[in-house]
Amino acid sequence: MAALGQALAGVTALVTADRRADDLGAALERRGARVLHTPAMTIIPTTEDEQVVERTRELIARPPDVVVVTTAIGLRAWVEAADAAGLGARLVEVLAGARVLVRGPKAQGAAQAVGLTPDWIAESETTAEITEMLLDDGVRGRRVAVQHHGAGADGLDEAVAAAGAEVVAVEVYRWGPPPDQQAVDDGVRQVAAGQVDVVLFTSAPAAEAWMRRAEEIGVVDQVVGAERVTYAAVGPTTAGPLRRRGIEPLVPDRSRLGALVRAVVHHVEEHRETAVTTVAGQLHVRSSVALLEDRVLPLSPSALAVLRLLVDRGGAVVTREEVLEVLPGSSQDPHTAEVAVGRLRTALEDKRVVQTVVKRGYRLALAEPTTAPAPPSQIGQS
Repeated sequence: MAALGQALAGVTALVTADRRADDLGAALERRGARVLHTPAMTIIPTTEDEQVVERTRELIARPPDVVVVTTAIGLRAWVEAADAAGLGARLVEVLAGARVLVRGPKAQGAAQAVGLTPDWIAESETTAEITEMLLDDGVRGRRVAVQHHGAGADGLDEAVAAAGAEVVAVEVYRWGPPPDQQAVDDGVRQVAAGQVDVVLFTSAPAAEAWMRRAEEIGVVDQVVGAERVTYAAVGPTTAGPLRRRGIEPLVPDRSRLGALVRAVVHHVEEHRETAVTTVAGQLHVRSSVALLEDRVLPLSPSALAVLRLLVDRGGAVVTREEVLEVLPGSSQDPHTAEVAVGRLRTALEDKRVVQTVVKRGYRLALAEPTTAPAPPSQIGQS
């Protein structure tokens, strides 16, 4: 296994998050990744809105029977806003007297951190599971406080109110447009072109917005079919917009940023084991770089394109015409192919790796598989 600083060497990672993007990016960079940050949406705090404070006073005056916590960031921001208004301790006391329902482990951790003991957790991390649980349990005549996440109530408020509950909605933040739409579009196109190795998502609304943008600019088919791109989602809810479009992302066992990074590292390490083994050592080609025995090769785009073609053929011969097809431009001069292969050999520092097959083309020189010696009883027998 590669050392911590080399685990993601040569990997280009696209981070689509707004919140805690610096933490996620830093964790990836410490492991050697090149990070592109193009947040698909912006979190707009509403904690200074008078409505949040008013809802807090309303719940303190008439405590709820049930409180629904949908996000960790939302609960923390709510308590902070209450603190600023001198109501923090009283709010926590009132919420602690209610039945506390939380949407997933992150919300559970935040509830515990402010002094609440969750009575029930939605393992699927979906609002739909919370809604189903409340309706099955019966809510008629109950007062239900719902801390909304940025995408809204997802139908929970309406369903619970229709079942006879009194609903008090608290919106502590909401999702807004991306800070740089052009950067998002550029990132989507890079993914579609196979110029990114890993795309990371940490919220369902951002994942939905990112995929919808791929549809709007006409590259969703390339995004979904990008064989060299790995998609990673922090949890099953975040994975939903990807799965609905036919992408099966990496999802860690725990919905935490650290677990997400470890899942990506583990995935990359697994693929290192399946890299091509040449006469000069293990070779792995990524979106924008190639590594030979953990050494990042100084390849031009043309040389990288030729190397990727040779690796894809797995040791079979590649003709000069096929080399010309993957090179930028439209040159049909065989000398252009020879120059590109020559530069590739220079970068590899071992001219044995790319062999010339007279009158046919080029091939990647793979290491011969090792075979165990025959048992003594079989030596000399035919």
